[in-house]
Amino acid sequence: MLPILLDIWGCMPELSKNCIDMTNASSTYLGIVGGAIIGGVVSWWIYHRQKYTTAKQDHILGRIKDLEENHTNILKKLEDFDDKHECSFDALQELNKKIDTLLKKLDEDSLK
Repeated sequence: MLPILLDIWGCMPELSKNCIDMTNASSTYLGIVGGAIIGGVVSWWIYHRQKYTTAKQDHILGRIKDLEENHTNILKKLEDFDDKHECSFDALQELNKKIDTLLKKLDEDSLK
């Protein structure tokens, strides 16, 4: 079956003993097979490079997500810290006003 199929395609000296020279048909088929092999290798290489790049990007995105979560936690703690100190500062200002009022009363009482 294979020799009949090859005879239909044309004389291929690479596969047949009766051919002396390579024909246009056999050079075309050889080119197609060579191109398919090279295309397959290049496609495989590109696929694996993209797979590697995707894995790296996923790893980096995961690290960025972790950093954003840590950043958000730090900002929340700083906000809580600021709120606490704002309350303390307001209380100190209120105390300062009371002390100033008491000092004014003492000064007025000492002047009388």
